[in-house]
Amino acid sequence: MADSDFTRLLAAQVGNEFSASQQYIAVAAWFEQQTLPELAAFFYRQAVEERNHAMMLLKFQMDTDREAHLPGVAEPRSEFADPAEPIRLALEQERRVTDQITAMATAARAEADYQAEQFMQWFLKEQVEEVSSMNDLLRIVEHAGANVLLVEDYLTREAAKAGGGGVDPTAPPAAGGAL
Repeated sequence: MADSDFTRLLAAQVGNEFSASQQYIAVAAWFEQQTLPELAAFFYRQAVEERNHAMMLLKFQMDTDREAHLPGVAEPRSEFADPAEPIRLALEQERRVTDQITAMATAARAEADYQAEQFMQWFLKEQVEEVSSMNDLLRIVEHAGANVLLVEDYLTREAAKAGGGGVDPTAPPAAGGAL
């Protein structure tokens, strides 16, 4: 497939998603070291989700006869002053990813690449959920103040209500299968 703005953005986004996954692992490890297992588990799940997003993008590259491109990732930040700081970082990261996904959808539309535009619709929907989730978590942490165990209780209750979640049947396939 010919090189285009969308194709370049797609290749870069594979790296962005792997970078987000690494950052969430670093955040999860920090929470685990603080003996906050629910926050750690939340971010370990987020890390897997970001990895799956990278693999979805990689699969789309291959399915549409683009070069499978795997860029390197920068070392994630792993030290934080308090429990709100890594969540603020995660919210900023999700807002940045939203901008990146929007740029990809815009490029696909500008290039009349209808397959790419349709593919990006799922990611646009996903980013609404991701930003909302991090925004809510940050608010909960800010409301809890010094008593971060209230956040742990909140996450336990939310996980029980979700009933284990499940796989989104509308999600694009991931290279090698989603984890």
